[in-house]
Amino acid sequence: AAPAAATTAAAAPAAPGAPVFAVVYPGGAVSGPATVAQGPDGPGGILSFTTDAAPEAVIAFYRQRAEAAGLASVMAMNQGEARAYGAAAEDGSGKLLRVVATPVENGPTSVQLDWTAGG
Repeated sequence: AAPAAATTAAAAPAAPGAPVFAVVYPGGAVSGPATVAQGPDGPGGILSFTTDAAPEAVIAFYRQRAEAAGLASVMAMNQGEARAYGAAAEDGSGKLLRVVATPVENGPTSVQLDWTAGG
């Protein structure tokens, strides 16, 4: 298991005002600004970035952050080398996190993060 410091480490928000669970993986290289929008369950967005970390490490990081923020794991999927994870609030607030981490042959892991901050 990762040390507890990994979950509390200062990580850059995925976008200005993004919830605590929607952050850029430490050391991640963002390809451009997040696409953000206002939805029925509050503001949300999508962010793509790359990291040298393995998909399993990326998913573990987001699972810890989501659970620390009170979200419950609702989906986990392994397809080949790719990993996907989803978490949602159980309190009806609409908070949601989805992460897909896909290894690129001879390259970094490609990550797509999307979230809803809740109403």
